[in-house]
Amino acid sequence: MFESFTDVNFDEKVIKADKLAVVDLTAEWCGPCRMVGPIIHELAEEYADRIVAGELNVDENPNTTTAYRVRNIPTVLFFKGGKVVDKLVGAVPKATYKGIIEKYL
Repeated sequence: MFESFTDVNFDEKVIKADKLAVVDLTAEWCGPCRMVGPIIHELAEEYADRIVAGELNVDENPNTTTAYRVRNIPTVLFFKGGKVVDKLVGAVPKATYKGIIEKYL
């Protein structure tokens, strides 16, 4: 299931998640983000029972964006046990995201 993360629900849906959480930090005006978004949607379906995946709009959620020092988008953060365990910046192939997911499952 694809989630919409916000400053308000981030702690509950990501930090306290009992699964690997994949967070796509994005913005509507970001061209490369439009390439990453569909990939994260596909991964959310493919790994439906094993990960939590979704996006966080950096313009609408400045607290979370600042807390994780996100300066460039798209940025995808991977959380496990409430901590960032991996990070990808920029648009990369789907196989790269899958490799990181498999590493932490």
